[in-house]
Amino acid sequence: MAEHHDNEQESGTVVQSKPKTKRPPLYKVLLLNDDYTPMEFVVHILERFFGMNSTQAFDIMLTVHKKGVAVVGVFSHEIAETKVAQVMDFSRRHQHPLQCTMEKE
Repeated sequence: MAEHHDNEQESGTVVQSKPKTKRPPLYKVLLLNDDYTPMEFVVHILERFFGMNSTQAFDIMLTVHKKGVAVVGVFSHEIAETKVAQVMDFSRRHQHPLQCTMEKE
């Protein structure tokens, strides 16, 4: 019985001495409300760049409209940065002032 206990201790020590792999930080992508961007355009953005179905996109769009901001996804830094750039570029090309930002979770 004592021998089994020693093995447990040893394996416990081994597990503890392993360096913990740190998870890369995640980033929230946020859409901000404005008084000019049409609701349909926001829904289109959510479907196109965030893979939402029309119901999900409509619900998030309403949240942005009512609360002024909504989290539209959580991603690694690179993906979040890409999504923000895509949304901002697409919005500008369609002459909408829609703002999309990211912040560390």
